[in-house]
Amino acid sequence: MKTIAIIPAGGAGKRLKAHVAKQYLFLDHMPVLVHTLKVFQKSKVIDNIILALPPDDLVSVWQELIDKYGLTKVTTIVAGGKTRQDSVNNGLAAINEKCDVVVIHDAVRPFVTQELIIQVVAAAKTAGAASSGVKAKDTIKETKKDNIVAATIPRQNLWLTQTPQAFKFELLKEAYKSAYDEKFYGTDDASLVERIGKKVKMIEGSYENIKITTSEDLIMAEALMKKKTGSKINFRNGFGYDSHRFASNRKLILGGVEIPFDKGLQGHSDADALIHAICDALLGAAGCGDIGRHFPDNDPEYKNISSIILLEKVKKIIEARRFSINNVDATVVMEMPRLAPYAAQMGSNIALALDIAEASVNIKAKTNEGMGFIGRNEGVAAFATATVIERKNDGSKA
Repeated sequence: MKTIAIIPAGGAGKRLKAHVAKQYLFLDHMPVLVHTLKVFQKSKVIDNIILALPPDDLVSVWQELIDKYGLTKVTTIVAGGKTRQDSVNNGLAAINEKCDVVVIHDAVRPFVTQELIIQVVAAAKTAGAASSGVKAKDTIKETKKDNIVAATIPRQNLWLTQTPQAFKFELLKEAYKSAYDEKFYGTDDASLVERIGKKVKMIEGSYENIKITTSEDLIMAEALMKKKTGSKINFRNGFGYDSHRFASNRKLILGGVEIPFDKGLQGHSDADALIHAICDALLGAAGCGDIGRHFPDNDPEYKNISSIILLEKVKKIIEARRFSINNVDATVVMEMPRLAPYAAQMGSNIALALDIAEASVNIKAKTNEGMGFIGRNEGVAAFATATVIERKNDGSKA
């Protein structure tokens, strides 16, 4: 006899409002789904895993789960249904071997423990059906439609139901058949067993065994993962430099601000040396090369382009590498004109382009005390540093 786990991961996660389904969001360099599956992969009481995925992901994700993460117990992939119950039902239909116990666990509960799986499986073998959960800590009130309290329910016997839940295979099949015969949809698998008159044993789980459903859950999950792994926020720093010589019949543009002066800066774009230095600092921090690689000075597409547009493109480049911008600090070195009156507007332009707070952008101006090409008023130099943060919650599928 075998114990088979069914992991329903066929949903789109609309309540989270992320750009990928919640089971694919990253936690500590891995998708939430993989964290969950790894616990079941290591469990000594689980023989095989049936995974329900969105239909479009059946081939690509399964292959990556095996090749990249070594999840060899995932032996069957089924298409997820319109509801979680439909996904589990598809998983049950795929069991065509002798099976003693079926364990069902939400794909987006990555903090399940092997100990809890063992306890729930053992309880199902003796009681027929078992569910993990935690006792209610808050006072529970029942209300009417107008949110007027109808009753205060004693909480000493109230549980907040979680997964894993485990059942004798034949019992769960009977409960599912009855539910579909009568077109009943429950909020968990145990409720289907309860409605055919069978008892379900509650096993005390953990308040950390959260289900990632909303953005607040994701924040909690990231904190729990840091606690579990001891990992710290990954800050990365980058440095950028640029210089341009003065030229006649050009506008002087720095930080996206047109500054009144009798000369401008020579360059293929608008020659905004400050923005170019910031672009290089950001690209360097994210390990994405330099501005010349992405915007060659012989490409007509970038002829006289506003460097603010280039900065917006750089933001998208580093975000595609899962980095967000923490802060920018930059210094412009030139003899004249004086830049102090324009520094605030420069900072505002840069913050707007990068979608960060103005307080996270610091712009300084210095002279070169009459020395070198800057001192001779032949051109401008700009230096910039940037700090980015590696994001771990907007991953790809697996």
